[in-house]
Amino acid sequence: MTDFLSTGTLPDEYRELALTVRDFARQVVAPVAAKHDAEHSFPYEVIAGMADMGLFGLPFPEEYGGMGGDYFALCLALEELGKVDQSVAITLEAGVSLGAMPVYRFGNDKQRQEWLPQLTSGRALAAFGLTEPGAGSDAGGTRTTAVLDGDDWIINGSKQFITNSGTDITRLVTVTAVTGQTDGKKEISTILVPTDTPGFVAEPAYNKVGWNASDTHPLSLTDVRVPQENLLGERGRGYANFLRILDEGRIAIAALSVGAAQGCVDESVQYAQEREAFGQAIGRNQAVAFKIARMEARAHAARTAYYDAAALMLAGKPFKKQASIAKLVASEAAMDNSRDATQIFGGYGFMNEYAVARHYRDSKILEIGEGTTEVQLMLIGRELGL
Repeated sequence: MTDFLSTGTLPDEYRELALTVRDFARQVVAPVAAKHDAEHSFPYEVIAGMADMGLFGLPFPEEYGGMGGDYFALCLALEELGKVDQSVAITLEAGVSLGAMPVYRFGNDKQRQEWLPQLTSGRALAAFGLTEPGAGSDAGGTRTTAVLDGDDWIINGSKQFITNSGTDITRLVTVTAVTGQTDGKKEISTILVPTDTPGFVAEPAYNKVGWNASDTHPLSLTDVRVPQENLLGERGRGYANFLRILDEGRIAIAALSVGAAQGCVDESVQYAQEREAFGQAIGRNQAVAFKIARMEARAHAARTAYYDAAALMLAGKPFKKQASIAKLVASEAAMDNSRDATQIFGGYGFMNEYAVARHYRDSKILEIGEGTTEVQLMLIGRELGL
């Protein structure tokens, strides 16, 4: 990682991974992306292929069935997938950073041994149930409760916008819940809930603007009873622990966003070279060429930002500000580039079978999920001492 920052060249193992995932994205993901988007269907065959490649185990140790890689390797994979299909990319991102990573970071040995081999293999998915109708960034709004009854937690509440929570291979959802009061404030903990637990219901999937091949559901938990030992991490530290997960996840979302931004550039370059108007390729018009040049500049700057944040993270240095900067500039680059690409494509850009149209619909959520643009600005300001 530091080799790249000093020389501008990715080390061989990273470069080979990126090229392998790029080939998979072009040959396997891209041909079925429009179909799954139109049908709002989860791409099980694509996810199985990613599982066979070991992508869900990239940043985890081999003892848990992982690939022994690191978080930057995951980010490179997300960037390549994000170029052609954000739904597939977010399935991987959420499955790793929101699903398996909390178990790895905060689970005890028993929890890790039970769940991580399933999750790192990609044959099972996990989700994280944080957001509620009145609570997301505002932890104080959490209303889901977990009350001890003997040796069990009894959980009641609801969650919304939960990715990977209702597929046929979803096996686990980690939920945040109020487990008591401390100094007049809600004590929020995280608890592992297997999806076959009575009282756990993934309600009908949302009808979304974009990410149509990504699985997203509201959840209902009615007298859900799980063992006391399903507490993940220290009681009362659930939300604080998840903030660490979000910091890491913002780097991953930035990588996905860079992929979307770069995908728009690549599609626009090819179209501008082939499409002719008034006797020449439209790319020979300065207005089009300059628009694409700005798109490339945005993607490059955003990529540099997430590389920098990842390097700090892997070096064990503070990276909160850099993660927020990366997420901010990359998500905006994706949205801006998708808008410009749609304009370059003209009427074709308004047709859903074209990748730029999907990017236009998909990219908006990048400015919202895992911390809105406004949250990132707030965090950056705080890190500056404001």
